[in-house]
Order: sequence, then structure tokens, then C-alpha cells
Amino acid sequence: MIKFRVQPVAALLLIVITALLMAITLVPNSLPRADNVPLAVLTHTVLFKFTAKASAEDVKAACARFLKLKDDCILPGKKTPYIVSMRGGQDNSPEGLQDGFTHGFVVQFHSAKDRDYYVNSDPAHQAFKESIASLVDKALVVDFDNGVY
Repeated sequence: MIKFRVQPVAALLLIVITALLMAITLVPNSLPRADNVPLAVLTHTVLFKFTAKASAEDVKAACARFLKLKDDCILPGKKTPYIVSMRGGQDNSPEGLQDGFTHGFVVQFHSAKDRDYYVNSDPAHQAFKESIASLVDKALVVDFDNGVY
């Protein structure tokens, strides 16, 4: 079993970000849908701490490639993307609890099965991870089922 040591600032940052992301995702999911499309049930959050050598252009390009995964990630045998929504941006919090993380993203999936495929097998996602390996000093990922506490 792998054990992780979490510094108090990082733990507080994780709690604050998770609470904010849950609040953001629960409001839209509580509204009625007219198109009868199932709502996202799983939220995947990603924070990046880029290396000091990563230029502003490198970071911007990496973020654009990450957001493009919404259209590029397709389940085998399907012709349409399976990511429900994807958004993100550069940190602008005045709290000072970022612990070096500068960019955050929220990705929503219809199911844990879709998320698991994305994380473990999707060729577009795997290629993206390889493409940013030298630019990212650290990544932090938190996933949760919407409304499950």
C-alpha cells in the first residue's frame, strides 16, 4: 500500500478546492434538463504545478491541449466524445493556499467507467500526459461522485 504524506497547507488547499468544486458542480446538476441527456455523475479535478523552466507559452499550449481532450477523447466503437464537460484556468485566489499549484481543471463524466477509461486507457489522454511530463513538477487529482459525502 502506498502512503502519502500531506503537508498541512496542501491538505487545507485540497479541502478548500474540493468544497468549491462540489458547490460549483452541484448547482447545475440540481436544475432540470430539457434535452433528457443524463447529467454528469462523476467529477474529476486536476491541479498542475508547472516547472520553473516551463515558459508561459509552454503552459498556455499545455492548457489548450488539455481542454482539447474534451473533443479528442472517444470511447472505442463510438464516434462521439464521452467527456461531459471540461473547463479550467489559471489560479487567481487571494488566499495564498495554492502551494505552488497554478492551474486547475474540472472534468465531468457520466460514469466511473468512463473516467476509468480516460485515466487508464484513452490514447489521447495518454499522449497528453506524455507531452507535458517535462513541464509539470506536480499534479494533484481529486475525483468525487456528485452529491456523495
